[in-house]
Amino acid sequence: MPRYLLHHHHEPNECGAAFASFRGFDSPLRHGAAFASCLYGGHSVWWAVEAPSAEGARALMPFFVAERATVIPVTEVAIP
Repeated sequence: MPRYLLHHHHEPNECGAAFASFRGFDSPLRHGAAFASCLYGGHSVWWAVEAPSAEGARALMPFFVAERATVIPVTEVAIP
């Protein structure tokens, strides 16, 4: 299955809304771990996901997060 990096960015005053938007939203991302830079002033969140398509990957996020996200196709590579 294709892999994607989801990159969501929000403004500093939108942290609460970004995280709260997952409440009541059925997603495998909910209650999982993500990389986030909010505590350091970056206000971005990243997830690595598997999905059948870019649209399917975007659908894993609630609207508030998805509309501010970039979906990037990625693959794992060996570093020599």
